[in-house]
Amino acid sequence: MRTQHPTVRLTDLTDDFTADPYSAFTALRSRGSVHYVRFPTGDESWLVVGHEEVRTAFVDPRLRNDVRHSADFEDDGLYAVGRNMLQADPPDHTRLRTLVAREFTARRVHALRPRIQEAAGQLVDAVAADGRADLVAAYAYPLPLTIICELLGVPEVDRAAFRAWSTKVVSLDDAEQSARASREMAAYLAGLAEEKRRLRDTSESDLLHALVRTHDGTDGTHNGTHDGDGTDRLTPEELLGMAFLLLVAGHETTVNLIANAVHLLLSHPEQLAALRADPELLQGAVEETLRFESPAPAGTYRYAVEAIDLGGARIPAGARVVLSIAAANRDPARFPAPERFDIRRDPVATRAHLAFGHGLHHCLGAPLARLEAALALRILLDRFPRLAFDGDGTPQWRTSLMRSLQELPVRW
Repeated sequence: MRTQHPTVRLTDLTDDFTADPYSAFTALRSRGSVHYVRFPTGDESWLVVGHEEVRTAFVDPRLRNDVRHSADFEDDGLYAVGRNMLQADPPDHTRLRTLVAREFTARRVHALRPRIQEAAGQLVDAVAADGRADLVAAYAYPLPLTIICELLGVPEVDRAAFRAWSTKVVSLDDAEQSARASREMAAYLAGLAEEKRRLRDTSESDLLHALVRTHDGTDGTHNGTHDGDGTDRLTPEELLGMAFLLLVAGHETTVNLIANAVHLLLSHPEQLAALRADPELLQGAVEETLRFESPAPAGTYRYAVEAIDLGGARIPAGARVVLSIAAANRDPARFPAPERFDIRRDPVATRAHLAFGHGLHHCLGAPLARLEAALALRILLDRFPRLAFDGDGTPQWRTSLMRSLQELPVRW
């Protein structure tokens, strides 16, 4: 969306935006909370960097998630895979979210604790004798991947392929490669859904089975698209989109939360020592990691359905808007000394971070991510009291939609 507002090149504000986006955000905030920017990829958008403005924008009904509100929209090609609730607005969003919300209630999540502990222990056992490992590949990635695949019913034999697809889907290195991975994952999920359909009368009760039954109108619900015979159901595009979203979003953020937490703790030995001495600081460590190194640096695109004023800027109708979670979470107007990683911050106050979004689109899997991260850290630190970087600890960040480490070499 072209505008008379001057365009700010983010690459002019930091030496390496992938490694250090925060310098750019600090520079932008000194000029205001909302700017029209050019990202390193060449894409242009309105970018919101102030905590209060980002929080407000998350719940502003004039900013919609459906791409069809974009002034540049031409066809459905801008959807990733199918249609999912992150790309929908009420009432569709409400309907889609309701279908899966029951799987992520506090009771359901708490019931997963023993399985998460078991899976984490098995992963630690598998590498303990080696004395060193890439913690991303050996622990941070397979743990949440295992849990979400078990929840949805993805066969173990297919998880390596899924992991490769997912990494490519969120990568910003090669748009063609990402698109190809999305198509391959879509084909796989369509085939898996068909297999679930054939087995729907068995005792299996995974989430994908439940979505298939909702798609077919055989679960007794009335939450989907009315087909004229008294039954409401998921459309084929929604079934595919929901499976895609739950699989990718259901583990990618948690992978990064676990890896980033370990990297930050090893980079701040005094914080790590405090956590080892006082296990009560564990939740503070998780919340501070979410604030300081948000796994998902930005919310999904919003589109202005009318011209709006936000943070001193006039955003025209049809414009694309990016809400910078990473910038908001280091806004000094909300968090004292925001550039300091400190697990002793009050967890209640720290939870004002926006790492899981805010409002209608607040991350449904936030309780599961918090539980997985806390258990993963506790088990890792208990098992390896001498955990340390295997090298100088310099982070190598992926060029990705996520705040994602390429690897994390450690030894014990």
